[in-house]
Amino acid sequence: MGISRKESSNEMWGGRFEGGPAAVMREINNSLALDRRLWRQDIAGSQAHVAMLGAQGIVPAADADAIAEGLGRVAAECEAGRIPDDPALEDIHMATEARLAELVGPVAGRLHTARSRNDQVATDFRLWVRDAIDEVDRGLRSLQRALVARAEEQAATVMPGFTHLQVAQPVTLGHHLLAFHEMIARDRSRFIDSRRRLNESPLGAAALAGTGFPIDRDRTATALGFARPMRNSLDAVSDRDFALDYLQAAAQCALHLSRLAEEFVIWASQPFGFVSLPDAWSTGSSIMPQKRNPDAAELVRGHAGRIVGCATALLVTMKGLPLAYSKDMQDDKPPVFEAHDLLGLSLLAMTGMVETVAFRPDRMRAAAEGGFSTATDLADWLVRVQGIPFREAHHVTGRAVRLAEKRGCRLWELPLEVLRTVDARIDAGVYEVLSVDASVASRRSYGGTAPEEVRARAAEARAELDRE
Repeated sequence: MGISRKESSNEMWGGRFEGGPAAVMREINNSLALDRRLWRQDIAGSQAHVAMLGAQGIVPAADADAIAEGLGRVAAECEAGRIPDDPALEDIHMATEARLAELVGPVAGRLHTARSRNDQVATDFRLWVRDAIDEVDRGLRSLQRALVARAEEQAATVMPGFTHLQVAQPVTLGHHLLAFHEMIARDRSRFIDSRRRLNESPLGAAALAGTGFPIDRDRTATALGFARPMRNSLDAVSDRDFALDYLQAAAQCALHLSRLAEEFVIWASQPFGFVSLPDAWSTGSSIMPQKRNPDAAELVRGHAGRIVGCATALLVTMKGLPLAYSKDMQDDKPPVFEAHDLLGLSLLAMTGMVETVAFRPDRMRAAAEGGFSTATDLADWLVRVQGIPFREAHHVTGRAVRLAEKRGCRLWELPLEVLRTVDARIDAGVYEVLSVDASVASRRSYGGTAPEEVRARAAEARAELDRE
């Protein structure tokens, strides 16, 4: 007899149990509603496994062919949205096997030869996380392209650079945007590194000890695109480092997206007015008709907290588990799936905002010209031109700032005779460095904010993206 979808899960487990599980046990044990999204990976793993069983003569070739054909039919049904959802079947793995049995009959029972649900689940989940990393990487690459394009466009747009959210020195908007490009590049490297580590196949580890059947684990690993089989069967079924790696990379990435979102929230506020977010990324108020709220950015900021929580949840779940498999590990997927969904939405939202936001260079320049942002340029000029030690130049500049503050003017608006009362070594050449444009133009060191340097780094980044 084949496995009927009407059979209860205890019959799937074999003859050890006489009675069925309690209703609450069925509910707490059932994960089908959640792990149904693993169907592609589950069928791919089963196809690789049965092909190996047939090639090794463990299963008759005709039976292996029949199972493979049946799995193809199950896959077509799932693709059409007809994923088995019988609550009597506790997960996607049993559900697809049960449907296979309906299609090909008792021969379906041979599929599970030399395989446990432990290595099956571990394989499916690794495949899913690998696909998720590839998906996230495409999204991150799109965001990088958007950041580079806007950075090139705004390479010479002057804005205030901040420390402690106080005006510090003038920078260019292009330089500011490229800082986020660098953060995203590191995020991509973390995901790529985690992908490299996870790319080993657990299939063939069976329950925990391997199997006595003459299986070919290299064959199944190659068929599924893994670099090699995992070297220890206990580790293969109990490891969830790959899921933790993914979550920790996702958490770090979400933090970067949250920081960019926070910039947009601040910049869109009326006191700043540095940007105007399009209608597509804004909402209104139910009571205040004048409001234009940066809700998309705020939601990205909020999603970061949830993604960090997902990483924490799995860390705590795994922290005290003995080898090899424990049912706690059924809870490995909800945080990964949730984090992945939230990260995908956040990436789409931030990419859309970067691509379409309207910058306000006039407001940015006005803010950069306030707060005595070129004070460091005065100090540097005193060092470079007059040979004054920097600490002394710092004190001279501080006195000049205090004087401008008292007079209610900018540094470059102080008359030369007034500046010379601060220090007689100051001459007319100082006015060549005191404007915000002169300030940013002078920062030509590698990675600096000078427009020519921003354009060079943006071109370099674009070339790297084009080579991928």
